[in-house]
Amino acid sequence: MFDHVSIGVRNLQAAGRFYDRVLRPLGFTRLYDKHDTLGYGVRAPQFWLSETETPVPADPRSGLHICFRAETRDAVNAFHAIALAEGASDNGAPGLRPQYAPNYYGGFVIDPDGYRLEAVCYGE
Repeated sequence: MFDHVSIGVRNLQAAGRFYDRVLRPLGFTRLYDKHDTLGYGVRAPQFWLSETETPVPADPRSGLHICFRAETRDAVNAFHAIALAEGASDNGAPGLRPQYAPNYYGGFVIDPDGYRLEAVCYGE
């Protein structure tokens, strides 16, 4: 459905270091790095970061969150652990969430800019 998603960050270098590490276990790498923009993906950038002085204010009540697909539960675990080590806040430890789907295994964090992130695996 979506081709890509873009978010604004105040400090692109800091956000880049965070996402370089957090997205690696999910198989996503930095594919674009020019001017004030970074792009992450597998074959083409699908997740973009742009530096701005006025990012959308993070509001945990807004309902906005970004979920990345993981191939394995171990990748979800690694995403969550690395995110916490890199300055994110825990927003839900990795585990099954059968209320969403029978094999829904997700881990939730809040990144240093306040964005709510998730990694999910539907496999066993």
